[in-house]
Amino acid sequence: MKLRQIMFFLIALLLWLGGPGTAGAKDIFIINVSGSINPGVADYIESSIQAANENSGLCIIITLDTPGGLADAMRKIVKAIYASRIPVVVYVSPSGARAASAGVMITMAADIAAMAPGTNIGAASPVGMGGGKMDETTKNKVMNDMVAYVKSIANRNNRNAKWAEQAVREAVSVTESEALKENIIDLVASDMADLIKQIDGRKVESKGVLELKGAQQTVMRENLRTKILKTISNPNIAYILLLMGLAGIYFELSNPGAVFPGVIGGISLILAFFAMQTLPINYAGILLIILALILFIMEIKITSYGLLSVAGTTALLLGSLMLFDGDGPETKLSWQVFLPTFILISGFFIVVASIAFKSQVMKPRTGAQGLIGKVGIVKQPIAPEGKVMVHGELWKATAKDPIQADTKVRVVKIEGLVLEVEALS
Repeated sequence: MKLRQIMFFLIALLLWLGGPGTAGAKDIFIINVSGSINPGVADYIESSIQAANENSGLCIIITLDTPGGLADAMRKIVKAIYASRIPVVVYVSPSGARAASAGVMITMAADIAAMAPGTNIGAASPVGMGGGKMDETTKNKVMNDMVAYVKSIANRNNRNAKWAEQAVREAVSVTESEALKENIIDLVASDMADLIKQIDGRKVESKGVLELKGAQQTVMRENLRTKILKTISNPNIAYILLLMGLAGIYFELSNPGAVFPGVIGGISLILAFFAMQTLPINYAGILLIILALILFIMEIKITSYGLLSVAGTTALLLGSLMLFDGDGPETKLSWQVFLPTFILISGFFIVVASIAFKSQVMKPRTGAQGLIGKVGIVKQPIAPEGKVMVHGELWKATAKDPIQADTKVRVVKIEGLVLEVEALS
């Protein structure tokens, strides 16, 4: 009975985590996006568009307010919009919202692009992750690639390709009224009701005419998986979680029974791998980081006089630099995050390894082995066996030569519960 209940709970949990909520056919599906564009947001939009198509929705409306984000996530969203069989409307709202950087491409890729009063769109120039600067060659490469991409999006939907190029090259930005005048968007709507009223009856090429009178609105909610992924899918956070996980596992292996570090390490590793499934990962970097962990563990077991720690630190450095392998600078580690994290974690590995090594080579101070070298008094003459008092305890003892009572002796060996002693000269 208990097994059946557990199985039912797991199936229900998987269904809950599996995708966003859906509704019946002939609905308007609304996807609310606010914040940076990252793999979690891309996963949410892609799965929501797929669900809306499977439920034969009338159209999809994406409300958008974003400062931009990762190029790879943006491209995934654009592909999902292109693949949709039902019309996709991107609505930059509410008033005060913006569609900057990656938001420009997403808005212009929509079948119908709309903005609310008091919003703006533009400033799509690519920048380095964490504010880092790109060298001239990389900058030109990324810039030209992004210009070609945004122009292809604009041309596909008969929008202003010249302005789109300026948004990337010169980081220009315009208001909603200017965007409408410059053929960047299709309409300006004061709110959701006004938007639906304006697009009702509008023909979308290859997708038919929108008939929205009396249609129900279904808001696509984010599931737990998407919420977690949105939080941890930043490459910097994924990197920190990965190293925290390895540090926790390493501490648990070097100090068995600590439990807490192992639990935290295991959770951090799972979250890191969960985030990395949507990030461009170089598996050589992963292998080098794992090799670094192995080398630090070997430092505890093998006397290498620090050589294995040096090798582990080098492998960790190279693996970290190679870990993320995206086309754009948005998928690279920020140096402001990388350097402190690398120094802290590698230092932790080295300190724990040195402490563990010292504890192994240190002379025992407790237990039976801790008695070797201790001085005691003979209580019963040893010839060849007798009794000695060592450390407040009476022990059976043997000696190579006879020793009289009340003689001070030193413990030189222990076998089982019998001490071998010698007289102090």
